[in-house]
Amino acid sequence: MKRERDGFRSKISNLFELPKEIVMDLPLITMIGSQELSIENYKSLVEYSDTLVRVNTSSGIFKIEGRKLSLKHLTSESVTITGILTNFGYII
Repeated sequence: MKRERDGFRSKISNLFELPKEIVMDLPLITMIGSQELSIENYKSLVEYSDTLVRVNTSSGIFKIEGRKLSLKHLTSESVTITGILTNFGYII
């Protein structure tokens, strides 16, 4: 059922040229160099320290590792992490 709904949403997104991250409730992850990472359309901040940040998204938990990590920007719609980013990805 979920797969059918996602397929329908994807087709609607393409047909009307709407952003998939909005129509399909997906996170939009943007990285600038190796020092800044932004996640839009996230659900919650799970864990935060100067070496680890875990963010809950509709696709799962996204983990960012590094040194001197800090939250540059935090709203209900987006979060921006800065620092020396060394590793990131979804926890499977």
